[in-house]
Amino acid sequence: MKSLLIMIDGEGDLGDNDESKRNQAVENHYKWIEAAKQLDCHSIRVNAAGQGSAEEVQQNAIEGLRSLSTFAKGLDINVIVENHGGHSSNGQWLNKVISSVDMNNCGTLPDFGNFCITRDENWNCLEDYDRYQGMKEIMPFAKGVSAKSHDFDENGNEIHSDFSKMLKIVKSAGFKGYIGVEYEGKKLSEYEGIKATKALLEKTIASL
Repeated sequence: MKSLLIMIDGEGDLGDNDESKRNQAVENHYKWIEAAKQLDCHSIRVNAAGQGSAEEVQQNAIEGLRSLSTFAKGLDINVIVENHGGHSSNGQWLNKVISSVDMNNCGTLPDFGNFCITRDENWNCLEDYDRYQGMKEIMPFAKGVSAKSHDFDENGNEIHSDFSKMLKIVKSAGFKGYIGVEYEGKKLSEYEGIKATKALLEKTIASL
């Protein structure tokens, strides 16, 4: 068994418009970088979140991520950003953030299914970004990949994401790392959903 990365939530917004809050969020992540080092992980996954316009959050996230990545570089840990709702689910936006940070230990964790930018109070998606375009835009910086699944057809294929199309994008980017299995559906049990996702990954990779 090998630990690869730690997923971090709830430690403050790295794209906060308030500089003191943003700096505090950066410092709140330090302990997780140190933990990742102790566990021999290669990365921590963070969120590029904040309040304000896309341009404001983008600039603040660049500053926050650059500061955090500078700390992480000293411990040889990567800081990777998932497309995880809000502005970060816009592939072009996230591409610009990581490009602007311009540090080799700051990258992405592309998730097949997280391309909804805005939702209503019932969690229905109001604004969706093209998931295949988004993957193409953030895969060049990927240091991990999350194969997200929700529902399957009678042949075991995910009905929201074309895994063959997704994995061709992953392969074309030259990605050589691990692909994580992540099931968020409701029709199968968690265990059965994980097995179904893993089986689909194995089948698709073999076909490529």
